[in-house]
Amino acid sequence: MNYGEIKQFSIENGPGVRVSLFVSGCSHHCPGCFSPMTWDFAYGRPFTRETQVLILTMLRPSYMAGLTLLGGDPGEPANQQALLPLLRQVREEMPAKDVWVYSGYLYEDFLPGGRACCQGTPEFLSLCDVLVDGPFIEDKKNLLLSFRGSENQRIIDLKKTQETGVVTELSCDRK
Repeated sequence: MNYGEIKQFSIENGPGVRVSLFVSGCSHHCPGCFSPMTWDFAYGRPFTRETQVLILTMLRPSYMAGLTLLGGDPGEPANQQALLPLLRQVREEMPAKDVWVYSGYLYEDFLPGGRACCQGTPEFLSLCDVLVDGPFIEDKKNLLLSFRGSENQRIIDLKKTQETGVVTELSCDRK
């Protein structure tokens, strides 16, 4: 897997101060995407063990709320598999940090038989707290939404959803 960028002090991709990893590779190619260069799976630099150590170091301070995975699409099956070692280590060493993942796939696409489901998907989802799902749709763009770009996208509490079997959305918008 390659990545395009790591933002050490991100505040726009989840609550609090976060480390945001922009992975490379996305098959959705949404018109109006804010990072079309990351559609190419070969874009950027290789994600190495050293990259993982750097992210973990950035994430350690107590003021860091968590890790956000976006891109590209971390939900692409090849990216899910490549991110598992990082996610395992975050959970092991920093269980209080939350993990948000942005994907153009719907939550339902990650379920068995879905187009984003692969061998590592159940573990991938279990290591994440929140999934912002769905493609960016330019006609549904809404700048007043928190943590997403278009009205079709859901902010899903993965833990509750997996416990109950019913998609549970979080409300993060300002009233």
